[in-house]
This record gives sequence, structure tokens and C-alpha cells, in this order.
Amino acid sequence: SSSGRPLSRSSPQCLTMESVQTFGRKKNSVAVAFVKRGRGLLKINGKPIELVEPEILRYKVFEPVLLLGKERFAGIDVRVRVRGGGHTSQTYAIRQAIAKAIVAWTQKYIDESTKQEVKEILLSYDRTLLVADPRRCEAKKYGGRGARARFQKSYR
Repeated sequence: SSSGRPLSRSSPQCLTMESVQTFGRKKNSVAVAFVKRGRGLLKINGKPIELVEPEILRYKVFEPVLLLGKERFAGIDVRVRVRGGGHTSQTYAIRQAIAKAIVAWTQKYIDESTKQEVKEILLSYDRTLLVADPRRCEAKKYGGRGARARFQKSYR
């Protein structure tokens, strides 16, 4: 807009823009993926996907892209914001957010049959790409040093 103020969510320019927003979760990490028409950018917290740290987990983030092929990502930009948890859980949250975003995008702007195809490819590889893992950390209880471990018992 020429008035200099930022675009609000309800402004006409924002409504015409094709976009989807999805999230991925793992333990305490939440990743939000924002997909819009573009030229194939993949950014995580503002950095290119190629620079994901730690290096060992980089391929985990690449999995949705490698499974579906670069062509599917050619016409779109994916921006992911991630927070909470550790390195591994953040990585799993990111890959889930990206996978869910692609499925949502194909359903909304391409067609249902392509969406089913994409979903089949992802689910046959790894279910956690689309379905969140419900496991959470169990709370510590008294009488022991953890959730289940108890202090040693002695009679004298």
C-alpha cells in the first residue's frame, strides 16, 4: 500500500495472495510453515534449508523435498518458523510442517487426486511426516529421582 502503513490481514492485497499455513510438532517444538507462490525458496528461521544445523539432521529436513522431488517445490516459497525443544525435536517438527504444508497446498490450489498421491508417498515413507507423535515427557514424582525410578529402600 502507498500509505506507508503495513498490510493488515484483512486488507484486499493480503486476501488475494495464495497461501497456506501449517504446523508441525514434536515434544516441545512447534514449527509453523507458511507457503505461498514463489520461485522455490525454502527458508527455516530466515536461513536457507541447506544450512540447517546440526549437519547430521540436515537430511531429515530434506526428506519431504527428496521424496516428492524438486518440481513440486518449484513454484512455491516455504518459510518455516520454529521454536522450543532441542535440535532433534525441532528438526522433526520442521519436516512435519513442510510435509503438511505441501499436502495442504496441493489440496487447496492443485487438486484432490494429486493431494492423495503426495499423501501416499509421504505416509508410505514415514507416518510422522504427517501425523504428530503424541508422546510427551512424564512428570517427576516424589519418592524418587524421576518419573518412574524410586529411591533405594533400606530397612536399617
